[in-house]
Amino acid sequence: MGDLHAGHAALMERARAECDTVVVSIFVNPIQFDRRDDYEAYAIDLEKDVDFCATLGVDFVFAPSAQEMYPEPPSTFVEVAGFSAHLCGKFRPGHFRGVTTVVAKLFNIIAPDKAYFGEKDAQQLAVVERMVADLNMPVEIIAVPTVREPDGLALSSRNKRLTPQERAIAPALYGALEIGADCIRQGCTSATQVRRAALAHLRRHPELRVEYLEVVDASSMTPVETIGGPVCIATAAWLGAVRLIDNVLIDNIGT
Repeated sequence: MGDLHAGHAALMERARAECDTVVVSIFVNPIQFDRRDDYEAYAIDLEKDVDFCATLGVDFVFAPSAQEMYPEPPSTFVEVAGFSAHLCGKFRPGHFRGVTTVVAKLFNIIAPDKAYFGEKDAQQLAVVERMVADLNMPVEIIAVPTVREPDGLALSSRNKRLTPQERAIAPALYGALEIGADCIRQGCTSATQVRRAALAHLRRHPELRVEYLEVVDASSMTPVETIGGPVCIATAAWLGAVRLIDNVLIDNIGT
Protein backbone atom coordinates (compact mmCIF):
# COMPACT_ATOMS: atom_id res chain seq x y z
CA MET A 1 0.00 0.00 0.00
CA GLY A 2 2.88 2.34 -0.71
CA ASP A 3 5.26 4.17 1.63
CA LEU A 4 7.78 1.48 0.72
CA HIS A 5 10.59 0.36 3.02
CA ALA A 6 13.09 -2.47 3.44
CA GLY A 7 10.33 -4.95 4.26
CA HIS A 8 8.78 -4.36 0.85
CA ALA A 9 12.26 -4.48 -0.69
CA ALA A 10 12.66 -8.04 0.58
CA LEU A 11 9.57 -9.05 -1.41
CA MET A 12 10.88 -7.38 -4.56
CA GLU A 13 14.38 -8.83 -4.19
CA ARG A 14 12.98 -12.34 -3.79
CA ALA A 15 10.75 -11.86 -6.83
CA ARG A 16 13.61 -10.41 -8.86
CA ALA A 17 15.77 -13.44 -8.04
CA GLU A 18 13.08 -15.93 -9.05
CA CYS A 19 11.11 -14.32 -11.88
CA ASP A 20 11.72 -13.00 -15.39
CA THR A 21 9.32 -10.07 -14.92
CA VAL A 22 8.47 -8.32 -11.66
CA VAL A 23 5.33 -6.21 -11.15
CA VAL A 24 4.66 -4.24 -7.97
CA SER A 25 1.11 -3.14 -7.23
CA ILE A 26 0.70 0.03 -5.15
CA PHE A 27 -2.85 0.70 -4.07
CA VAL A 28 -4.33 1.98 -0.82
CA ASN A 29 -7.47 -0.14 -0.78
CA PRO A 30 -10.40 1.78 0.74
CA ILE A 31 -12.64 -1.25 1.30
CA GLN A 32 -10.26 -2.92 3.76
CA PHE A 33 -10.25 -0.04 6.27
CA ASP A 34 -12.67 -0.15 9.18
CA ARG A 35 -11.74 3.41 10.21
CA ARG A 36 -11.91 6.33 7.79
CA ASP A 37 -9.18 8.25 9.63
CA ASP A 38 -6.79 5.31 9.21
CA TYR A 39 -7.45 5.29 5.47
CA GLU A 40 -6.91 9.03 5.16
CA ALA A 41 -3.62 8.77 7.11
CA TYR A 42 -2.25 6.43 4.45
CA ALA A 43 -1.13 9.20 2.12
CA ILE A 44 1.77 8.02 -0.06
CA ASP A 45 4.40 9.57 -2.28
CA LEU A 46 3.96 7.61 -5.50
CA GLU A 47 6.92 9.18 -7.28
CA LYS A 48 9.21 8.24 -4.40
CA ASP A 49 7.82 4.70 -4.34
CA VAL A 50 8.27 4.25 -8.09
CA ASP A 51 11.89 5.37 -7.76
CA PHE A 52 12.32 2.89 -4.90
CA CYS A 53 11.01 0.09 -7.11
CA ALA A 54 13.29 1.11 -9.96
CA THR A 55 16.40 0.79 -7.79
CA LEU A 56 15.41 -2.83 -7.11
CA GLY A 57 14.96 -3.75 -10.75
CA VAL A 58 11.18 -3.84 -10.81
CA ASP A 59 9.85 -3.95 -14.39
CA PHE A 60 6.40 -2.48 -13.89
CA VAL A 61 4.48 -0.62 -11.18
CA PHE A 62 0.71 -0.93 -11.26
CA ALA A 63 -0.72 2.00 -9.30
CA PRO A 64 -4.41 2.45 -10.10
CA SER A 65 -6.68 5.03 -8.50
CA ALA A 66 -9.60 4.05 -6.30
CA GLN A 67 -11.90 5.20 -9.10
CA GLU A 68 -10.19 2.82 -11.54
CA MET A 69 -10.44 -0.14 -9.17
CA TYR A 70 -13.98 0.63 -8.03
CA PRO A 71 -15.74 2.66 -10.76
CA GLU A 72 -19.00 1.67 -9.05
CA PRO A 73 -19.59 0.73 -5.40
CA PRO A 74 -18.78 -3.00 -5.42
CA SER A 75 -21.59 -5.54 -5.18
CA THR A 76 -19.31 -8.57 -5.38
CA PHE A 77 -16.88 -9.56 -2.64
CA VAL A 78 -14.55 -12.46 -1.86
CA GLU A 79 -14.62 -13.72 1.72
CA VAL A 80 -12.72 -16.59 3.33
CA ALA A 81 -15.01 -17.90 6.07
CA GLY A 82 -13.46 -18.91 9.39
CA PHE A 83 -9.91 -17.81 8.62
CA SER A 84 -10.81 -14.17 9.20
CA ALA A 85 -12.91 -14.69 12.34
CA HIS A 86 -10.08 -14.34 14.84
CA LEU A 87 -7.12 -12.05 15.56
CA CYS A 88 -7.31 -8.91 13.40
CA GLY A 89 -10.52 -10.10 11.78
CA LYS A 90 -12.29 -10.03 15.14
CA PHE A 91 -11.31 -6.42 15.82
CA ARG A 92 -11.51 -5.07 12.27
CA PRO A 93 -14.88 -6.15 10.83
CA GLY A 94 -14.81 -6.43 7.05
CA HIS A 95 -11.05 -5.93 6.82
CA PHE A 96 -10.17 -9.29 5.33
CA ARG A 97 -13.14 -9.26 3.00
CA GLY A 98 -11.66 -6.07 1.61
CA VAL A 99 -8.20 -7.63 1.40
CA THR A 100 -9.27 -10.80 -0.40
CA THR A 101 -11.53 -8.87 -2.77
CA VAL A 102 -8.79 -6.49 -3.87
CA VAL A 103 -6.18 -9.25 -4.09
CA ALA A 104 -8.53 -11.29 -6.28
CA LYS A 105 -9.00 -8.24 -8.50
CA LEU A 106 -5.25 -7.64 -8.71
CA PHE A 107 -4.65 -11.30 -9.60
CA ASN A 108 -7.28 -11.06 -12.34
CA ILE A 109 -5.75 -7.86 -13.74
CA ILE A 110 -2.06 -8.76 -13.56
CA ALA A 111 -2.32 -12.57 -13.89
CA PRO A 112 0.91 -13.35 -12.02
CA ASP A 113 2.50 -16.79 -11.87
CA LYS A 114 3.81 -16.06 -8.37
CA ALA A 115 2.79 -13.52 -5.74
CA TYR A 116 4.99 -12.54 -2.79
CA PHE A 117 3.55 -11.76 0.65
CA GLY A 118 5.30 -10.96 3.91
CA GLU A 119 5.00 -13.21 6.95
CA LYS A 120 4.58 -10.13 9.13
CA ASP A 121 0.90 -10.14 8.12
CA ALA A 122 0.52 -13.84 8.95
CA GLN A 123 -3.26 -13.86 8.99
CA GLN A 124 -3.44 -12.03 5.66
CA LEU A 125 -1.01 -14.56 4.20
CA ALA A 126 -3.10 -17.49 5.45
CA VAL A 127 -6.33 -15.96 4.16
CA VAL A 128 -4.86 -15.33 0.70
CA GLU A 129 -3.39 -18.84 0.54
CA ARG A 130 -6.78 -20.36 1.35
CA MET A 131 -8.59 -18.13 -1.18
CA VAL A 132 -6.18 -19.20 -3.92
CA ALA A 133 -6.58 -22.87 -3.03
CA ASP A 134 -10.37 -22.78 -2.74
CA LEU A 135 -10.89 -20.85 -5.98
CA ASN A 136 -8.22 -22.74 -7.98
CA MET A 137 -6.43 -19.52 -8.85
CA PRO A 138 -3.38 -20.25 -11.03
CA VAL A 139 -0.90 -18.39 -8.85
CA GLU A 140 1.74 -19.63 -6.40
CA ILE A 141 1.85 -17.73 -3.10
CA ILE A 142 5.39 -17.19 -1.80
CA ALA A 143 5.88 -16.27 1.87
CA VAL A 144 8.80 -13.97 2.68
CA PRO A 145 10.16 -13.70 6.27
CA THR A 146 9.54 -10.60 8.34
CA VAL A 147 12.23 -7.92 8.17
CA ARG A 148 13.10 -6.38 11.53
CA GLU A 149 15.03 -3.47 12.94
CA PRO A 150 18.17 -4.40 14.95
CA ASP A 151 16.11 -4.15 18.16
CA GLY A 152 13.49 -6.59 16.85
CA LEU A 153 10.71 -4.22 15.82
CA ALA A 154 9.03 -5.46 12.66
CA LEU A 155 9.31 -2.96 9.82
CA SER A 156 6.07 -1.15 9.08
CA SER A 157 5.03 2.06 7.41
CA ARG A 158 3.24 2.90 10.65
CA ASN A 159 6.46 2.94 12.67
CA LYS A 160 7.34 6.46 11.55
CA ARG A 161 4.16 7.70 13.24
CA LEU A 162 5.57 6.68 16.64
CA THR A 163 7.05 9.35 18.87
CA PRO A 164 10.68 8.83 19.97
CA GLN A 165 9.42 7.65 23.36
CA GLU A 166 6.96 5.22 21.77
CA ARG A 167 9.60 3.95 19.36
CA ALA A 168 11.79 3.02 22.33
CA ILE A 169 8.95 0.97 23.83
CA ALA A 170 7.73 -0.71 20.63
CA PRO A 171 10.31 -3.57 20.54
CA ALA A 172 8.73 -4.96 23.73
CA LEU A 173 6.01 -6.41 21.50
CA TYR A 174 8.48 -8.69 19.74
CA GLY A 175 10.18 -9.38 23.06
CA ALA A 176 6.91 -10.79 24.41
CA LEU A 177 6.48 -13.01 21.37
CA GLU A 178 10.00 -14.38 21.76
CA ILE A 179 9.32 -15.18 25.42
CA GLY A 180 6.25 -17.15 24.36
CA ALA A 181 8.18 -18.86 21.59
CA ASP A 182 10.93 -19.89 24.02
CA CYS A 183 8.31 -21.49 26.27
CA ILE A 184 7.11 -23.62 23.36
CA ARG A 185 10.63 -24.52 22.22
CA GLN A 186 11.36 -25.68 25.77
CA GLY A 187 8.41 -28.08 25.65
CA CYS A 188 5.42 -26.14 26.97
CA THR A 189 2.23 -27.38 25.28
CA SER A 190 -0.28 -25.15 27.09
CA ALA A 191 -1.34 -22.13 25.06
CA THR A 192 -2.62 -20.54 28.27
CA GLN A 193 0.81 -20.73 29.89
CA VAL A 194 2.48 -19.34 26.77
CA ARG A 195 0.08 -16.41 26.67
CA ARG A 196 0.57 -15.79 30.39
CA ALA A 197 4.36 -15.61 30.01
CA ALA A 198 4.16 -13.25 27.03
CA LEU A 199 1.58 -10.97 28.61
CA ALA A 200 3.59 -10.76 31.84
CA HIS A 201 6.37 -9.16 29.80
CA LEU A 202 3.96 -6.68 28.22
CA ARG A 203 2.57 -5.66 31.60
CA ARG A 204 5.97 -4.07 32.23
CA HIS A 205 5.08 -1.66 29.42
CA PRO A 206 1.58 -0.32 30.19
CA GLU A 207 1.89 2.13 27.30
CA LEU A 208 1.28 -0.88 25.02
CA ARG A 209 -2.48 -1.49 25.05
CA VAL A 210 -2.84 -5.10 23.99
CA GLU A 211 -5.73 -5.82 21.64
CA TYR A 212 -5.01 -9.52 21.42
CA LEU A 213 -2.22 -12.01 21.96
CA GLU A 214 -3.11 -15.52 20.84
CA VAL A 215 -1.53 -18.86 20.05
CA VAL A 216 -3.09 -20.09 16.82
CA ASP A 217 -2.72 -22.96 14.40
CA ALA A 218 -0.14 -21.88 11.82
CA SER A 219 -2.32 -22.90 8.87
CA SER A 220 -5.86 -21.97 9.87
CA MET A 221 -5.16 -19.06 12.24
CA THR A 222 -7.62 -20.50 14.77
CA PRO A 223 -6.75 -20.44 18.49
CA VAL A 224 -5.45 -23.65 20.05
CA GLU A 225 -5.48 -24.82 23.65
CA THR A 226 -2.89 -27.58 23.38
CA ILE A 227 0.21 -27.10 21.22
CA GLY A 228 0.97 -30.19 19.20
CA GLY A 229 2.15 -28.86 15.86
CA PRO A 230 3.27 -25.68 14.13
CA VAL A 231 1.73 -22.59 15.71
CA CYS A 232 1.90 -18.86 15.38
CA ILE A 233 1.92 -16.48 18.32
CA ALA A 234 0.23 -13.37 17.00
CA THR A 235 -0.43 -10.03 18.65
CA ALA A 236 -1.78 -6.56 18.03
CA ALA A 237 -1.34 -3.63 20.37
CA TRP A 238 -1.88 0.11 20.38
CA LEU A 239 1.00 2.40 21.20
CA GLY A 240 -0.30 5.92 21.34
CA ALA A 241 -2.35 6.38 18.16
CA VAL A 242 -0.51 3.62 16.27
CA ARG A 243 -1.70 0.02 15.96
CA LEU A 244 1.17 -2.45 15.72
CA ILE A 245 0.95 -6.11 14.72
CA ASP A 246 3.55 -8.85 14.90
CA ASN A 247 3.89 -12.61 15.09
CA VAL A 248 6.37 -15.44 15.35
CA LEU A 249 6.03 -18.88 13.78
CA ILE A 250 7.17 -21.89 15.80
CA ASP A 251 7.43 -25.16 13.91
CA ASN A 252 10.28 -26.76 15.85
CA ILE A 253 8.05 -27.76 18.75
CA GLY A 254 9.90 -28.90 21.86
CA THR A 255 13.39 -28.34 20.37
